[in-house]
Amino acid sequence: MKPYMELLLFKKNEYITKENEEINYLVFIVKGKAKVYVTLSNGKSLLLCFYQGFKILGDLEFVDSKTAASNVQAIEDTYCIGISYENVRIHLLEDAKFLRYICSSLGNKLYQCSKNSSINLLFQLENRLASYIITTGDKREDSGQSKVIFDENLTETAELLGTSYRHLLRTLSVLCSKKVLKKINNYYEIVDMAVLKKLSADLYQ
Repeated sequence: MKPYMELLLFKKNEYITKENEEINYLVFIVKGKAKVYVTLSNGKSLLLCFYQGFKILGDLEFVDSKTAASNVQAIEDTYCIGISYENVRIHLLEDAKFLRYICSSLGNKLYQCSKNSSINLLFQLENRLASYIITTGDKREDSGQSKVIFDENLTETAELLGTSYRHLLRTLSVLCSKKVLKKINNYYEIVDMAVLKKLSADLYQ
């Protein structure tokens, strides 16, 4: 399939797919990170998971749908390999190895979706927020020192984590009081990554 592959770059905050919009490529994430979320009927959004490392997008849609089932947004510059659906249908739809791979990918996504739904219901906001901060944190260099900054839109973050804006602010304040985070102007700096990782418990992976 090498002759049919295209290298795609999605810049930070750019959408790889948008829910209910046409999707024309089977996409393999090869470098970078993206968050996956859906918009509910009440207009609110809910975080499903994060994609890091090698992941496939469009496997759910390529058989009989041309609209994306979820929003996938890059949270850092993300490189992908894309194969047009036209070429997928011509060259791969009858390929047993490819179809087995698609089945495996869909099975993993179903498992992950079930797990993350349980996380949203059963874990405290502090744990979910810690995982979100670790994954979306922006690494920066300051006077020769490496720092991780959390500078996301808090209204959107509250919505994605299924909580209120006030509860999110209270939880951020608690993390600051525990010396895990430090508020600087309109963003937060991670002070104690070890404690934050312990709180996150590898959620949303």
